[in-house]
Amino acid sequence: MAAPTRGFALLRGRLAGLLTLDRGAAPGAAGRAFRGFRSSGVRHEAIIVSGTEMAKQIQKEIQRGVESWISLGNRRPHLSIILVGDNPASHTYVRNKIRAASAVGICSELILKPKDVSQEELLDIIDQLNMDPRVSGILVQLPLPDHVDERTVCNGITPEKDVDGFHIINIGRLCLDQHSLIPATASAVWEIIKRTGIETFGKNVVVAGRSKNVGMPIAMLLHTDGEHERPGGDATVTIAHRYTPKEQLKIHTHLADVLVVAAVAGLPSYVQVEKSSRELRYEDLKLVTECQSGVTDLENISISGSRH
Repeated sequence: MAAPTRGFALLRGRLAGLLTLDRGAAPGAAGRAFRGFRSSGVRHEAIIVSGTEMAKQIQKEIQRGVESWISLGNRRPHLSIILVGDNPASHTYVRNKIRAASAVGICSELILKPKDVSQEELLDIIDQLNMDPRVSGILVQLPLPDHVDERTVCNGITPEKDVDGFHIINIGRLCLDQHSLIPATASAVWEIIKRTGIETFGKNVVVAGRSKNVGMPIAMLLHTDGEHERPGGDATVTIAHRYTPKEQLKIHTHLADVLVVAAVAGLPSYVQVEKSSRELRYEDLKLVTECQSGVTDLENISISGSRH
């Protein structure tokens, strides 16, 4: 099922934070050769990157890619979404995913189950989708009810159809710098860094947040070797979290060339540190992105910074 899954990866790879397709490196600064991601040169002024415009461009790229895929005789990519319960936020996220899929020509279906659905029934549904050649991607909307073990359910999806990148095999491949499906928010941050030309080679990066679905994969992408199978950013990465003392956090952000705010719990304190960073000296651009669990909205992502 790898071929159909690649078709679906056009969506999860480049739209609304589902970003996995590789792009060529930006040109390096004159006289300097970098591995992995290249520098686009020195910036002297603060910039704000329009996430809205970037999302529109990505959407066009995916749409062209999907049609090209189909023109070669391949089946149209198909996403199956399992939604459990009546959590309003989950329903909103799922509506957005279905809308995004439709906009680029990807089929989707929604499987609704009540909040008291058994874990066994969910696993049975996943097994059927795993074996269905029509289905190229499977997504189980989180969170799940307390009586359902999320890790068991995520691992029930075949890795090639695991569009969230939560299967233990995809996580392992990510940690080993191998090609895999990568969690959405981490892919979004990595894509923004590449598209905007932020240099990460040899830079100090602070990732504020250590969740397994956001902070951890972002850190893995940024610190790993740029010459490996799945090239990384070759950065020196520090992970801060809710128990990092505020004074230490201030020191870390002062030393950082790039700051990624990937925290949900305790997010205001991280954002406050970033807002007060005008009093600090920037070595390079600060990448500041508010990452919400389960969804990434490119329209709310901005990049700002200044040279001293």
